[in-house]
Amino acid sequence: MKNIDRNVIAIGWVSFFTDMASAMVTTLLPIFVVYVLDESVDKLGYIIALATFVSYALRIVFGYLSDRYQIVKPFVLGGYLISAVTKPLLAFSTSYTSVALLRALERTGKAVRAASKDALISSYSQRSKAGKSFGFHKMMDVSGEMLGSLIIVAVFFFSAMQNEALIRSIFAWTLLPGLMGVVIVLFFVKDAPKKEKQSVVVNRKDYKLFWVLGSYFFFLLFFMSDQYFLLRAKDMGMSLAQIPLLAITSTLTQALLSYYSGTLIDKFGSKLMLLLSYIFAIFSIISLQYGFVWIAFALFGAFTVVSLNAMRVYISKNARSQGFIYGVFYGGVAIFSAVGALFIGEIWARFDFHTVVLFSLLGCGFVALTLLMSLVVQGKRY
Repeated sequence: MKNIDRNVIAIGWVSFFTDMASAMVTTLLPIFVVYVLDESVDKLGYIIALATFVSYALRIVFGYLSDRYQIVKPFVLGGYLISAVTKPLLAFSTSYTSVALLRALERTGKAVRAASKDALISSYSQRSKAGKSFGFHKMMDVSGEMLGSLIIVAVFFFSAMQNEALIRSIFAWTLLPGLMGVVIVLFFVKDAPKKEKQSVVVNRKDYKLFWVLGSYFFFLLFFMSDQYFLLRAKDMGMSLAQIPLLAITSTLTQALLSYYSGTLIDKFGSKLMLLLSYIFAIFSIISLQYGFVWIAFALFGAFTVVSLNAMRVYISKNARSQGFIYGVFYGGVAIFSAVGALFIGEIWARFDFHTVVLFSLLGCGFVALTLLMSLVVQGKRY
């Protein structure tokens, strides 16, 4: 943690507690929807799509507002507060529609804070060390996720009941770590230094970043979310107690790779590391198809942490209007991830998982090949 600003460290702890609560929800959500509420896979797809779209699309708006009016900490604080108080309400859900609405509201909190949080981290990071700062932050993210999953494992291990009531009680208890994160933001995180007001929020030079952003967007269109990975594992015979262990495998991989991947991005460039993350993702799909479930989740974690760190550092080092470009980034993720979730849910419900694998491999392979060709032609690191 040498040369990392104390504000970045404080934000890391906020993410630690918030992601602990999130893992206690997302790890069990596909099981809750399909097996407890007895909804079909396409309904799970609707929930994933709505939550993803709301989470990312609204980041464009709040990214713009953050740049235009220099609003940083208030958005960060408000976003974490919204998420903290809405997660526990899932304990009272009785249908997929109520789950979808609550997830959308909770993800709105994510949208409010995300672009401002990234801009805040950038403002407290040396440009040459941005990879380390974002790598540390992601490490704290996934460490919180891992602890949240471990809590679920411990609860299932020591509890005499493993049923609907237990899952609902776990959702309710997410209030505590969520509020801890809010307290840290309120008292230990300083607002970002004020910059000179921009008359034009969007810098024309930022348009050159869009082709790399577009590559990532299209990759997400074809790649399965972690919710589908977890559901597939359950369909393959994994017990309810084993599901959190799979999530832990993914988050542990992210925790181990996050800081190191940040230093590699500083050394070798964002584009090359993004391509490496695509390779991890493709092999995770292949591993899941052939029953290597644990390997699939480890590779999924590697893709998640390396790709996100690569994109955040790419924007941090190249964007002039960072808040807005972060918003555009998250907005693109919203649209393409949501549409992809709908496609995959419908394909799975109408056909089978093997058709989903074919759809994902063909699309992801094409996007990865396109990025490789552009790297060969341009030969640029960043």
